Amino acid sequence: MIVILGLAVGALWGARSAKTRGGNRKDIAQYAAVGAILGGLLGLFATIGVEKLL
Repeated sequence: MIVILGLAVGALWGARSAKTRGGNRKDIAQYAAVGAILGGLLGLFATIGVEKLL
């Protein structure tokens, strides 16, 4: 669940970042993909951390 939330938040953050920098559709898609990957990885690490604590 945390991973999916990280993917969504990362994609939105990346797309917004590209849009504010004046990127075209391909730039926005690339930034969204990179943001989703980073968000998913952070969510994965958060999930592992929560599982280890419990």
